[in-house]
Amino acid sequence: MKRSHWAEPYKIKMVEPLRKTSPEERKKLIAAAGFNTFQLKSADVYIDLLTDSGTSAMSDRQWAGMMLGDEAYSGSRNFFHLEEVVQQYYGYRYIVPTHQGRGAEHLISRLLIRPGMYVPGNMYFTTTRLHQELAGGNFIDVIIDEAHDPDSVFPFKGNIDLQKLEAVIQQVGAANIAYLSLATTVNMAGGQPISLDNMRQVRRLTQQHGIRIIHDMARVAENAFMIQQHEPGYEHKTVAAIVKEICALTDGAVMSGKKDALVNIGGFLALNDEGLYEEAKNLVIVYEGMHTYGGLAGRDMEAMAIGITESVEEAHIAARVYQVHYLGNLLKEAGVPVLNPIGTHGVFLNARTFLPHIPQTSFPAQALTVALYETGGIRSVERGIVSAGRNKETGDHHYPSLELVRLAIPRRVYTLSHMDVVADTIIDAYENRFNIPGLAFTLEPKYLRFFQARFEQLALQTAPIA
Repeated sequence: MKRSHWAEPYKIKMVEPLRKTSPEERKKLIAAAGFNTFQLKSADVYIDLLTDSGTSAMSDRQWAGMMLGDEAYSGSRNFFHLEEVVQQYYGYRYIVPTHQGRGAEHLISRLLIRPGMYVPGNMYFTTTRLHQELAGGNFIDVIIDEAHDPDSVFPFKGNIDLQKLEAVIQQVGAANIAYLSLATTVNMAGGQPISLDNMRQVRRLTQQHGIRIIHDMARVAENAFMIQQHEPGYEHKTVAAIVKEICALTDGAVMSGKKDALVNIGGFLALNDEGLYEEAKNLVIVYEGMHTYGGLAGRDMEAMAIGITESVEEAHIAARVYQVHYLGNLLKEAGVPVLNPIGTHGVFLNARTFLPHIPQTSFPAQALTVALYETGGIRSVERGIVSAGRNKETGDHHYPSLELVRLAIPRRVYTLSHMDVVADTIIDAYENRFNIPGLAFTLEPKYLRFFQARFEQLALQTAPIA
């Protein structure tokens, strides 16, 4: 009988020891951290799935490139290499480096949003929406309804609902829309891709009304891979070709190089409009640094340029997504409630179904992150009501339809054996789910509260919510 096994398409040449703590230690450590996994020390975490941002393992080629860093204050040769790579693989004409993706979000918000304007998009992301709001904008969600249904298996839940978008245009007027914020592989929806067919329809509609599309492209290669696998007509196209086709349907992009580009720090703003680029060049000097380094060392830009070329290699991107799906399928087979279909950068647990006894106002997803750490030292992140924040008009919570725990898998860091351990931990927590209590705030920061908030545990409530 022929057997077929899968192996990671790389070999390990350096290791970092992991430390296991006891359940008793972990209970004390998470309590001292205010029941917020962001406040844990990394040394106290066994398997860290808090984020895939800046946590990937760089390749030997990237480390070699770090030695070629040109640390000139202006005109670094690494900038011109990065610019060349962006033009080659993404097709954008101009780039402005930033220290990370949110630096680019800040710049584009300052450049395009005037107070009172609107920014429709395919579901919010935390830092993106905050920059838009701080610039005086109002985010409007125009993603398809399937994206809000954790049980829907529609393969392109990142798609934009054209009727919703057209209704926004008719209601507020195209002149009052700063731009369309279009994300590839929508993070808050569970790493869900958008189809090229949908993007082309969106492009036609926005061009009719003179509305720019700004692309959140942090995980564009992952989206391209899902198009290759699931969209008819693209099964024989390379990921690199699909990536360039995606970018060609947009006017500019914000990029966190800490995701697809496989670096620990860095990002950029990419543009096609020369006049807007000149404004961005001037503004970046105020907040980041010279327009040829933007808060980065030359070595960081070199590593990012090399990482972009590696991000579209077929073996790499297939293995990256396969590892995520391996974990997701283990959990589904065990009956653990996860968001469907499995996305590209992580597995998302459906906390509403996992913890039916905890009301949303007692933060079930946050409570589940605590339980996973206490059970097996696994660090994850809440993507529900805590991350959604408060309505700037009413002061009440935003109440998202999805209450999720994200298990974001760093690229090229863990093996399938680590995924087996993660699955065992989650299954154990699920079997003991009615022993998990809800939470209440003891400290609630004004901005992006999920990073620094602190909580206390509530009395245990075991009866499911009616």
